[in-house]
Amino acid sequence: MRLRRLLAAAVVLAALAVSLYYSNKQKSAEAAKPSTDTSLKILALTEGDIAKISVKKKGGAETDLARNSAGKWQMISPEYAADQESVNQLATASATVNGDRLIEDKAADLKSYGLDDPSLRVDITLKSGKVSKLRFGDDVPANGGSYVALEGDPRVWSAASYVKTGFDKTFNDLRDKRLLTFDQDKLSRVELIAKKQDVEFGRDKDQWQIVKPKPLRADGSQIDELIRKVKDAKLDPAVSDEDAKKAVSAFASATAVATVKFTDASGSQQLEVRKNKDDYYAKSSVVPGVYKVTADLGAGVDKGLDDFRNKKLFDFGFNDPGKLEMHDAGKSYLFQKTGEDWFSNGKHMDGTSVQSFIDKLRDLAASKFIDTGALGTPATDVTVTWSDGKRVEKVLISKQGNDYIAKRENEPALYGLDAKAVDELSKAASDVKPAPPPPAAKK
Repeated sequence: MRLRRLLAAAVVLAALAVSLYYSNKQKSAEAAKPSTDTSLKILALTEGDIAKISVKKKGGAETDLARNSAGKWQMISPEYAADQESVNQLATASATVNGDRLIEDKAADLKSYGLDDPSLRVDITLKSGKVSKLRFGDDVPANGGSYVALEGDPRVWSAASYVKTGFDKTFNDLRDKRLLTFDQDKLSRVELIAKKQDVEFGRDKDQWQIVKPKPLRADGSQIDELIRKVKDAKLDPAVSDEDAKKAVSAFASATAVATVKFTDASGSQQLEVRKNKDDYYAKSSVVPGVYKVTADLGAGVDKGLDDFRNKKLFDFGFNDPGKLEMHDAGKSYLFQKTGEDWFSNGKHMDGTSVQSFIDKLRDLAASKFIDTGALGTPATDVTVTWSDGKRVEKVLISKQGNDYIAKRENEPALYGLDAKAVDELSKAASDVKPAPPPPAAKK
């Protein structure tokens, strides 16, 4: 009898345990679901409808921003160019503002939250003219967040610290700090006056060429690097008035390093860089004032014509040639590609040795540029056909004493070559060998 009661009690206890387990599991699942409490949503706006944003820190100046007809942000007060990325982040923060706790549904005393005299005021105006006035008060004790309220709404919330941080901006945080604002993708001309030279680059589609002092092949990567260094140059808005005056004085007595002029679809902008002792200073045609800039920028613009010339003799780069022809010291070589295989006079050639020859052609580069003289009688000529036969490049090489001079066919420029580079090219051509015979078929 006693055993029967014990068994019955055990069954009841097990049933209760199972019931409690599933009950707790259901509660955990409910707790894991996102909160649908709309009382924590302080602001819910459509970002594209925001027309104006005004930010004012307690004791500080007010920063007023507005979208123009093209949808770009402008800084109305104080009057500076706006940093589009920074202001767009502010607009994103303005569109959705959530609290983490509703403190009071109907607050009678805003002073106890520091909301009677807010530390930060943010006014958000929509295209419709409706204005939402967001106010941040004291920090929440032992929380790290802030008390937040909307003017005209009796509720007070607490919000995480990152919410306030997203709005806590000065005009210096939101202004465009670039010294030049040209559109890199729409540049058509770049002019560099440095080292007593006036060098001009012109762009045709995505290709840069030197157009001044005379038409020459350009190293596009070097021009892109020049553009990048100037485009990345920024002013320091935190410079004091006293330091700003010192910069103007230093610039006035400094030695000219370079002037760079950029032309895009909207017009031209220029940056003048000077050096005073070990420091570089810049003056922009876009932003008033003189600013101290990095030595990296100073070195980046302190370049001459030869720094931007293309030293490579061939333009095929990493494109695959289809035909190679070389005449060198009385020897002739002709390699033609069919499918993935190379042939010479109908004989299948070893692809690895042909590739070594191609690599030497690809790497053939001037060690110096020659401005006077003539090529003389070529001892070597190389022709490379690529782009499905649409592009043909021919280079002529002559020896003058211990030096080698090269010239691209139909172009006036002369290139000085190291003897080692020419010797390695000749050897790579002579080292091309027939492909090994296929393995014998198994019987």
